[in-house]
Amino acid sequence: MSHTYKLIELTGSSPISSDDAIKNAIAAANKSIKHMRWFQVVETRGHLEEGLIAHWQVTIKVGFTLDQS
Repeated sequence: MSHTYKLIELTGSSPISSDDAIKNAIAAANKSIKHMRWFQVVETRGHLEEGLIAHWQVTIKVGFTLDQS
């Protein structure tokens, strides 16, 4: 069986870690997008306050299969 995939780009954030930022983005998308299959980290960046990391921001691409009717 062949599949058709759609690709979207998301940015998650977290004050804890880059991994947590990825998980937050995927968890939010999972509420409305079905059949997510993979993700790819595109960019990692952060916000600094007084020389310390205050917030992580991670942009990911997420691929999911389209419904086959």
